[in-house]
Amino acid sequence: MNSKPPLCAASLPLAMPAASTTYDYVQLGDGQPGSTPLAEEVALAIVYNGLNQAVMLVSPTDLEDFAVGFSVGSGIVESTAEIYDVKLSGSGASMYADLEISSRAFWNLKNQRRQLAGTSGCGLCGVEALEQALPDLAKLPGAPLPPAQWLVGLRQRIDAFQPLGQHCGAVHAALFMDRHGELLLGREDIGRHNALDKLIGALLRQGIDSDGGLAIVTSRCSLELIQKVLRAGIQTLVSLSAPTGLALQWARRHNLNLIHLPKHSAPRVYSPAAES
Repeated sequence: MNSKPPLCAASLPLAMPAASTTYDYVQLGDGQPGSTPLAEEVALAIVYNGLNQAVMLVSPTDLEDFAVGFSVGSGIVESTAEIYDVKLSGSGASMYADLEISSRAFWNLKNQRRQLAGTSGCGLCGVEALEQALPDLAKLPGAPLPPAQWLVGLRQRIDAFQPLGQHCGAVHAALFMDRHGELLLGREDIGRHNALDKLIGALLRQGIDSDGGLAIVTSRCSLELIQKVLRAGIQTLVSLSAPTGLALQWARRHNLNLIHLPKHSAPRVYSPAAES
C-alpha cells in the first residue's frame, strides 16, 4: 500500500507556451493585409506511473487542473486522494503530464487496457469497449433546482471568465457557480471536454465544495460531459447549447439536474422530468 500523502499541485512549476499568438493574413479578393490573435494548442501526453495513456490536444493553460480533472472525470482515479504527484515537462507543442497514482487505480487502468487490447475490429468496439463508453455510474442523491434568477443574464456575465475567448475566440469554457449563485471560476480550452476537465480539476485542487452549486458549459452537452460531472459529484449542469437525447436520458437516470439556456427563451429544465 502506498503511504504517500495525496499531492494535487504540480511538483515542478513550468512556463507554459503562450495561449494565443498574433498571425498575419491577407483578405481574399483585395489582398489587404491584417493580423489577428489565434488560440494555440499543444499535444499533451498523459502518463500514469510511467504508462502512456493518452495524447490530448489542449490549450496550454491550467494544465495541472486538466491532468487532475481528466483523471477524475475519466474514472481513472476515484478521487484526488489517489493522485500522489503531477509533473509537467516538455516545450513548444509537445508537453507531458506525468502522474503518480495509487496502486489500486493503476491496476484498474492496466486491466482496462488489457480488455481493450483484446477486442476485435477497429475503434471502440467489443463488449469491453462498450462498457467503457457506457459505464455503470452511481446515482446522485438529487438536489433542488437553482432559482431562475441565477441564470438571468448569464450569457453576458460569463464573458468576464472567458478572457481567451474574448481575445481570439475558438475556445470553449466551463464555469462554476456556487450555492449562493455567484460565479467563482472558469476554465477555457479548445476542447469542450478539456474545458470541463480543467474546471473539475480546479475545484478539486482548490478544495471548493460543489454542493449546491452548478457547472456551466458553453458547448453542446453530450454524454461525455454528463459522465464527467457525475463522477465529480456536481449535481446541476447548465448548457448553453442543447443536450443530446442520450445525455438527457443519462441525466434523468442518475438524478442530475440538466438545464439548457437558449439564447432567446427561458431556461429549459430537461432533468428531472416534468411531472405530468
